[in-house]
Amino acid sequence: MTAALILSIAIIAVGAVLWIFERNYRRRNRDNEPEPQPKQADEECCGMHITCEKDSLLASVSEKIEYYEDEELDAFKNRAADSYTPEESELFREVLLTMRPDDIAGWARSLQLREIALPEDVRDELIMIISEARKAHASVS
Repeated sequence: MTAALILSIAIIAVGAVLWIFERNYRRRNRDNEPEPQPKQADEECCGMHITCEKDSLLASVSEKIEYYEDEELDAFKNRAADSYTPEESELFREVLLTMRPDDIAGWARSLQLREIALPEDVRDELIMIISEARKAHASVS
């Protein structure tokens, strides 16, 4: 019985010492960390971040639906991305390839808001075009 009591007291003492060391360690590291810099609100997106409001493909960023002379695509609302015929995919591709480069991300966001899924092959092209545009923008900056 006394051995169990001594063992329990030893475990509690070791736990208390470790807790104190951990607490002091975290306090020291927190004091040594640089102050986080406040985010500067840019009026225009730099285009280098995936979550950029201007260039984001997330529908939750903007609720405004913009049309890019593509009203005919509304006929494809609620279609699965893998259900398009080659002719239908070509219609999406034609709109994509005739668009100004700075409108492409907004167009994709507009399609999401309109619940229109891009055909898989066109979606891959869209991602490639946006990626190349971001790389080109990064090399200029």
